[in-house]
Amino acid sequence: MQNNLTREEALELLKKYNKEPFHIQHALTVEGVMRWFANELGYGEEADYWSNTGLLHDIDFELYPEEHCQKAPGLLKEGGASEDMIHSVCSHGYGLCCDIRPEHEMEKVLFAVDELTGLIGAAALMRPSKSVMDMEAASVKKKFKDKKFAAGCSRDVIRQGTEQLGWELTELFEKTILAMRSCEDQIRKEMEQL
Repeated sequence: MQNNLTREEALELLKKYNKEPFHIQHALTVEGVMRWFANELGYGEEADYWSNTGLLHDIDFELYPEEHCQKAPGLLKEGGASEDMIHSVCSHGYGLCCDIRPEHEMEKVLFAVDELTGLIGAAALMRPSKSVMDMEAASVKKKFKDKKFAAGCSRDVIRQGTEQLGWELTELFEKTILAMRSCEDQIRKEMEQL
């Protein structure tokens, strides 16, 4: 998988089309989570690709929410992203806003964790600590079952992503919490600098 963007170039490209702190924080979270999964699953040599794809996965969402994953290829191509990365970014919208199927394990992870990071992030904000550092999978499972909680986070997509990976929901919850712990402090620092 070809990564021809530095982290700085990818971040600059993200910020060109995204100004809302919420969207930038989500992108930084998915970036960190994808880097953790790359290392955890034995793709350490591709960690920059995984993380840059996570950073840019919603590049078109803020400006073009109705055309999500439709505008992304043009924006990414103009920014110098590889065809591999364009495919990977678009595949996270499979069945929702595009017909590009996640094929590589990295794309399946992105598909599964995109919505889940939102759910876990919302659950963390309800905690006294406002952090994932003291969160356990049981808390996420409880929030996952409550369809009114973080209603915008599709449980169907999370389930479908888990199935594509051949994992159990609890395993995905546990790993994603660990992944979010790995980058929480760095994201907080970056958000303070915005």
